[in-house]
Amino acid sequence: MLIGELSRRTGVRAHQLRYYEAQGLLEPSRGTSGYREYADDAVLTVTQIRKLLDAGLSTQEIGFLQPCVTGAAPDLEPCPELLTTLRARLHGLDEQIDTLARSRQVLHDFIDATERRLPRHYQGCGSTTLESTPA
Repeated sequence: MLIGELSRRTGVRAHQLRYYEAQGLLEPSRGTSGYREYADDAVLTVTQIRKLLDAGLSTQEIGFLQPCVTGAAPDLEPCPELLTTLRARLHGLDEQIDTLARSRQVLHDFIDATERRLPRHYQGCGSTTLESTPA
């Protein structure tokens, strides 16, 4: 199938499919006309790539893990490098979540401290800016 058909069947834009090819995740052949030609199993491969991207994996990580990936879910074969990569990615996400939670708390603290300094007249008005009131 040509790239347009693969795009229609997977819902993935052609430029993304070309990017996956550039990353070594898809391997089309070239027809006599020079157009990319994809085998039927490319639909499954693109489905796997999209789901692994949704899990937060990079295309580099996906390329490393592709030999361990089967099925549309995708199903993952329990090879050691797969588990090591997934655990490392999960650890990185946990660290990002912790950092975001700390940043969120600091922002809440700044907001609370600033709101306590507002004159009583402005507290609870729902405005994010202070406007002078007519005398």
